[in-house]
Amino acid sequence: MSFMHIRTRFAPSPTGFIHLGNLRSALYPWAFARHNQGDFILRIEDTDLERSTQEAVDVIIEGMAWLGLDLDEGPIYQMQRIDRYRAVVKQMLDAGLAYPCYMSEDELNKLRDQQMVNKEKPRYNGLWRPEPGKTLPAIPEGVLPVIRFKNPIGGSVIWEDAVKGKIEISNDELDDLVIARPDGTPTYNFCVVVDDLDMNITHVIRGDDHVNNTPRQINIMKALDGVPPVYAHLPTVLNDLGEKMSKRNGAMSVRDYQKAGYLPEAILNYLARLGWSHGDAEIFTKEQFVNWFELDSLGRSPAQHNPEKLLWLNHQYIQNADSAALAEATKPFAHELGINTENGPDFVQVVALLKDRANTLIEIAEGAKLFYLPAPAHNAEQIAANIPQEIVPALQDLIEAIKNTEHTKAAYGAAFKEVLAKHQIKMPALAMPVRYALFATTQTPAIDSVLVVLGKDEAVKRLSKVV
Repeated sequence: MSFMHIRTRFAPSPTGFIHLGNLRSALYPWAFARHNQGDFILRIEDTDLERSTQEAVDVIIEGMAWLGLDLDEGPIYQMQRIDRYRAVVKQMLDAGLAYPCYMSEDELNKLRDQQMVNKEKPRYNGLWRPEPGKTLPAIPEGVLPVIRFKNPIGGSVIWEDAVKGKIEISNDELDDLVIARPDGTPTYNFCVVVDDLDMNITHVIRGDDHVNNTPRQINIMKALDGVPPVYAHLPTVLNDLGEKMSKRNGAMSVRDYQKAGYLPEAILNYLARLGWSHGDAEIFTKEQFVNWFELDSLGRSPAQHNPEKLLWLNHQYIQNADSAALAEATKPFAHELGINTENGPDFVQVVALLKDRANTLIEIAEGAKLFYLPAPAHNAEQIAANIPQEIVPALQDLIEAIKNTEHTKAAYGAAFKEVLAKHQIKMPALAMPVRYALFATTQTPAIDSVLVVLGKDEAVKRLSKVV
């Protein structure tokens, strides 16, 4: 089927936090819309009033903005469309496509229990469904009915799923779905159909936990003279233990990844590969992803979340990031650690020095602390324990060499080599005491790079205090 204008949607329910599996269900329809110069719509399915929260809505919107999943329309809230749903329910009642059902919840539960005993599929038995020549029970007093859709009897619902291929469900497997509750509130499957029709959605790309909803939605859509969209049901995302990803199973929310110092580009790249591929491409830009994205490239097998792979990918993006942009992204983490990035070495230089080893922005910020702490105040005992007396002459020569050389990494490297050769010692014998003198630790990045970032005057001042 071809469409003049592609329109996709992401329709989350704001009843909990949004994790990576949820976000993938936003990423793919967004990419498909962008690839085809179509529209991408955010629809908030908030009819579950007890569980829906504004905070959950905020997290969804913030998470999508952080990943750069821009909207053409929305957010559209279902609760603001209640009058529209009620009008369609009335239209369906008037057309004989739906009917009031007065079976109480207690009666329905008893019916299902009996069906289970009889080893039958639990389902509504059509007691209140009007049929030619059928006499309906007397309407009980004081009971508000639900409204049920008259599902077709006989035949099958067939669709060509863009991921799973041909799917066929017998109508005999489907009972008459409740489309409105006794208080008139419309139900999920009904609202989805009205929304998709009203919003001219051409492609529904969502998790395969919705496959069972699809035949019901197709039947309602056809009853309303609509053309069903193309459906693409994505295999489940499993956690690293092979269970369905969920909050209960330890899934992290998108906010957690932000707070943990992940880059949005890395998350987007990682999510893209959770069920989609383009040859052997592992690392790619958002623009490349959009350019390459096709529904027939989606995988049919469940994708497994791999935290180590995500961390590796984040490292790749950090390592290759522009240092100035990376410094801006790292500043909030540095400030949280009490680092005043304006008082000390140039923060961009510090980040450039640290980024090759870092997996997250937090690791960069923690590494940066060294350069912004006050100069260590070593006592005589500490100096004696960490700077052997026999190294002091070499250290004195190094101080002079640093004073008299250019302020470059190459020049500092040459100064070290010259002193090492003169004193016939190896690099660790000199570098370790230098690190300790500068920072009171022996763990730092390459010492010649450290001197460039720390600054010649500051380095000479700190080294001179220990000889």
